[in-house]
Formats: sequence, structure tokens, C-alpha cells
Amino acid sequence: MYSDKVMEHFLHPRNVGVIPDADGVGEVGNPVCGDMMTFYIKVKDGRLEDVKFQTFGCGAAIAVSSMVSEMARGKTLEEAMKITNQLVAEELGGLPPHKMHCSNLGADALHRAIENYLQKQKNQEPASGRKETQKVEKGETGSVHCPFCDNLLVENELLCSRCQIKLIRCEHCGEYNREGEETCHHCGAGIL
Repeated sequence: MYSDKVMEHFLHPRNVGVIPDADGVGEVGNPVCGDMMTFYIKVKDGRLEDVKFQTFGCGAAIAVSSMVSEMARGKTLEEAMKITNQLVAEELGGLPPHKMHCSNLGADALHRAIENYLQKQKNQEPASGRKETQKVEKGETGSVHCPFCDNLLVENELLCSRCQIKLIRCEHCGEYNREGEETCHHCGAGIL
């Protein structure tokens, strides 16, 4: 049985639609149940100014998408990346066990939209025509991606949540390598 909050978000979903000039787009699907979710984000000053979604799926999938969009609006990118399937399910007052996969899809679609935005920012060319490369130095905050799957890492996280690879940072160039490697794949220096 669904909670009143799930039913409310299913019958009256918030933020349905497309952002035509979206800063980031994330799409996920579950081939087993057929649910498909696409999230569109607009970013201003490091915050999610607007979040919209399109979902093809069951009532739980629609409710989850609506709730994720509400939870994410106004948050910083880092805060939005911390929205998990468990938090979504809790906000909805719980989901039946066989519908928990819907909360995974909603959080994943949002995270992919943010990753898409960050990738676009990383690849943007400045007016000079040269591509800028941004390195995250020790003690500096910024977006860091896993070098093996390009997943956005939570600040100071040394385990990629997507590919489950433990990472170690090269003291010489600041890039990340697989834990246990003896030499850095980026600069060739020895890893301590």
C-alpha cells in the first residue's frame, strides 16, 4: 500500500516538463520494469535554480520523480548529489519493497543530470580558444571525478560509489589512481 504522500505526488506531480535550454540532462531506465526517467536542471551560482522531469512508469516512479525534483530545487550541487534513494523513500513516507528501485532511479537520474552539467563546464572553451584544465589541489574544494568511470566523487571520498574502486591521490600531480598502484598513471611518479 502507498502512503498518502506517495499518492499526493502521483496524482499531483510537481515540476513535470522539459527545460529546453537545460544546463544538464540525466536519463535512467530500468529494463525489467520499463520505468524511464529524464531530469533537466538549470544551475545558477552553484545552485539548482530549476529542476524538471519526464517519467514514463508506474505511480511510484512518478511520485519519486516529483519528490526528487522538490528535494533538489534550491540545493547546491554538492547537497543535491547527497540525495539518496533512502532519503527519497523516507520523504515519501516509505515505499513497498518491490518499488524501492524507483527511488534509486530518481536519485540516479538527478545525479546524472548534475554530472552532465559538470562535464559540460569542464569541456567549455574560454574566449582564448584554449581548453581550460582544472586540477583540484590539496585542500581546495571542487568537483573531482573518478578516473575510471568519471563518476562525480563526494568531497574527500576515496571510494567511488559507482565502480567501487578505492582511490589514492598522487602527491606529485594531485591526480587519482587505483589504490595499490606503485606509480601514477598520470605523471609516472612513485605513489607513497
